[in-house]
Amino acid sequence: MPTAIDDDHPAHVDLAAAWESVDVRAAADFWCTLEDRRPGLLPHRDAPLFFTGLGRLLVGGDDPANRAALLRVLGHAYRHFDLLTHATTIGDALLATVARHTRPLWKPQLTIAAERALYRTTHAIRRAAAQAGDGRAWWHVEVIGHDRPSSDIAILTVRQWRRLPFQPGQTLPVCTPRLPGHWRWLSPANAPRADGTVELHVRAVPAGTVSHRLAHEVRPGELLWLGPPVDTGLSLDLASTNDLLLVAGGTGLAPLRALVEQVAAAPDGRRVTLIVGARTFTDLYDAIALDKLQCAHDWLTIVPALSDDPCAEPAEQGDALTIALGHHRPGQDIYLCGPPAMLADARPRLCALGIPAARIHLPKGLTC
Repeated sequence: MPTAIDDDHPAHVDLAAAWESVDVRAAADFWCTLEDRRPGLLPHRDAPLFFTGLGRLLVGGDDPANRAALLRVLGHAYRHFDLLTHATTIGDALLATVARHTRPLWKPQLTIAAERALYRTTHAIRRAAAQAGDGRAWWHVEVIGHDRPSSDIAILTVRQWRRLPFQPGQTLPVCTPRLPGHWRWLSPANAPRADGTVELHVRAVPAGTVSHRLAHEVRPGELLWLGPPVDTGLSLDLASTNDLLLVAGGTGLAPLRALVEQVAAAPDGRRVTLIVGARTFTDLYDAIALDKLQCAHDWLTIVPALSDDPCAEPAEQGDALTIALGHHRPGQDIYLCGPPAMLADARPRLCALGIPAARIHLPKGLTC
């Protein structure tokens, strides 16, 4: 079995540099190479997604969650197109294409490093495919709306060409052609709509190349790819009618707002309290939509939690979790989504109050 090469090994670093020099147009050459070796194996229109995705896995560099997003997509793709028995042929076509397009950077030692990396990549894809369900690997969507409620947050509205079967509280991989091969997790901020539109909330983080492009560069009329949705522990139990306490921090609001819309679509007598955390009142980026929900439903109570706003009402001053504890009532199911620090603090504080662990719902880590 090939031995591993660490990410900081010189050969691996050279492999990453070689990949970065590959023009995205090499995807067409990859498809032709594969077509010569195994005609009809891969649709021409999907070659760029395979080529860029496999290349990203080959050189590594993604954090565990983003690697999991990419593997989720490729695992479904290999299963959907029945490619597992041809994984070696696809991998060889990839290496041959990269070698042609990276001369003179491609040197003999890179061949060894690339073959070892390909072995690990193929093994990871096989494992992901074994865990994948049936159905499509990706959906093309068109951006029809791009709002910037704050300097670092964008609200994207996309329209599906084919119906995307997602449920409120789920998350899904997202990729922009501006940065092919890079997939990131985002949660729809709405329940499924009759018009098929999906709302995505994106915060541009300092080191987030994908989030920066989605928030600052993508415009209406552009296309995005969405991958298969996955449960993260935030879906409602359809057999329960317990009251809900929803605690959101930042863009963690998105999946929890989708839960509110799910309840609104089929009211069942439960009451819902949504705590929305932000630093100041002006940081409540989705205030208009939240106000419309509040006005439309008498079973819904929305409470801002402002951690650094001296002008806020006393009952609204504090972090989201602290404010939420003041609104907790026995029998509520509690859903939380937000920054890692908030989530890390949540379960110990809630359990210390005697709240049963089964009633506490936090997003599960998406790693691989």
